Amino acid sequence: MAYALDVRDGRIGEVMGREGGYVQLRPVGGGCEWDCPPEALGEAAPGDVLLARVRRVNREGRLP
Repeated sequence: MAYALDVRDGRIGEVMGREGGYVQLRPVGGGCEWDCPPEALGEAAPGDVLLARVRRVNREGRLP
């Protein structure tokens, strides 16, 4: 899996593909994809990807 940083808002996403000149990203752990222009992509550090995964697991653990 490849991950990227959307530098516009700091979100990290799994790269899903390209569509209409945009790169499609999906949140770490799943969710709705969003489009990011290629010039707004940055490198996602492994530690940041791990942190996003931990946050997702913690958030799911708090659901009723």
